[in-house]
Amino acid sequence: MEAQVQEAFRREELPRGHRLLSPDNFSQKVFYVEKGVVRTYYVKDGKDITHSFVLEGSFFVSIESAFFNSPSPYGVEVLEQTTIRTIPYPDLERFIDGYQALQKLSRLVMINAVKTFSDKLYSIQFQSAQERYNSMLEKFPDIMLRVPLGHIASYLGITQETLSRIRAGKV
Repeated sequence: MEAQVQEAFRREELPRGHRLLSPDNFSQKVFYVEKGVVRTYYVKDGKDITHSFVLEGSFFVSIESAFFNSPSPYGVEVLEQTTIRTIPYPDLERFIDGYQALQKLSRLVMINAVKTFSDKLYSIQFQSAQERYNSMLEKFPDIMLRVPLGHIASYLGITQETLSRIRAGKV
């Protein structure tokens, strides 16, 4: 089965700064980050806001497009040299239908996506900036070494000045 999976997914090497998807895309692809880090973002009032980080070993998909045939508000940017694998969602569905182990993996990936969104909503509603920062470091221990501080501040919903104070222990 491993050879069939390798063959089904197209492999791409992408440079830092590459815009993989623009906001309002209709991408039907499922992405797997084999190596590297990407961020999803949206634009609000002309400002680029980081929604999430996707590190190696993780899948992502434009849920709105793949499942609801509507534009996704999220763009995707490569933050460091990244290797991704892609497959069109309809092809993945047909592929998964043939393998019970992949059906289970598919469910686990979707459950993880729902949990990620739930955690993000909880943090926005109930956590202080310091708590959001600590949670981010727990989830992504090496993120500060891999992602520009502006994207981290945006992800946390704070200014870069506030991020600097948190990092210096002055909050």
